[in-house]
Amino acid sequence: MTAARRIRAFLELARPANVITAFADILAGFASAGAMTGLLFGQGNAPVEELVFLLLATAGLYAGGVVFNDVFDADLDAKERPERPIPGGRTTRAQAAVFGSVLLAAGIAAAACVGLPSFFIAVAVAGCALGYDAAGKHHAAAGPIIMGLCRGGNLLLGASAVPGMPAALWFLALVPVAYVGAIVVISRGEVHGSGKRPIKFAMLVAGVVCAALLALGFRPDYRLLDALPFLLFFAFLIFPSFRRAAVNPSPAHIRRAVKAGVLALVALDATLAAGFGAWIAGLIVLALLPLSIFVARRFAVT
Repeated sequence: MTAARRIRAFLELARPANVITAFADILAGFASAGAMTGLLFGQGNAPVEELVFLLLATAGLYAGGVVFNDVFDADLDAKERPERPIPGGRTTRAQAAVFGSVLLAAGIAAAACVGLPSFFIAVAVAGCALGYDAAGKHHAAAGPIIMGLCRGGNLLLGASAVPGMPAALWFLALVPVAYVGAIVVISRGEVHGSGKRPIKFAMLVAGVVCAALLALGFRPDYRLLDALPFLLFFAFLIFPSFRRAAVNPSPAHIRRAVKAGVLALVALDATLAAGFGAWIAGLIVLALLPLSIFVARRFAVT
């Protein structure tokens, strides 16, 4: 096998389009902690170095987590997704496990360069990712919650650039916990299809998430008018795909709904960034969306 094909296989394992959405989590947490305003408008000493390390941390954590997803699912993928790198013979399970371990270790090390709170959050995110990959995904209730905790922890990881902010903003983690959990519920029908009830449940959860983002407007530090356009765009991205899947819950429609849901995480994060930062902060986060879509056309998202 050529080096180019091996690199391509490792990139497919790491789901680069999804990693870009994880960058959005970090930027949203960073903005929620008040650090984005300082960075954009030169107010105080913006923790730029901490932001760089946290972006590196989430790249390692997210990519390492999805690599181990394929490691644990290699036998199942041999039946259901033989095109994936491990069952396709483009890499071995052992090689993928080493690659995933290196990524997770690098992510935790990068977080440790910011401080102990960031280190502990990164360890928790890595633990949740491995727990989901190894066993959590097979539990109807625990699986979506554990995966949601990974994204919620990632949001707080971004907030950890500012001392004390993860504890002050813990409640924000509930937003991605609920939303990502809903996507996980839908994703279980990607191969064999699904009933309509899980998709309708996911639509209900997404509606609650939108209401929660609106309710943040009662906070004095949240600019609802800045956040509102991004929230409307988030709703535009997810609800049409979810509705089509609810009408016809075939594997193809469900895969499109899951893909739309994953990519829409960037718009959700942009809503938080605009609300706690400013509209320009939301645009910076949203700029990751076309990049993620571009990469998603070349590498698998699910």
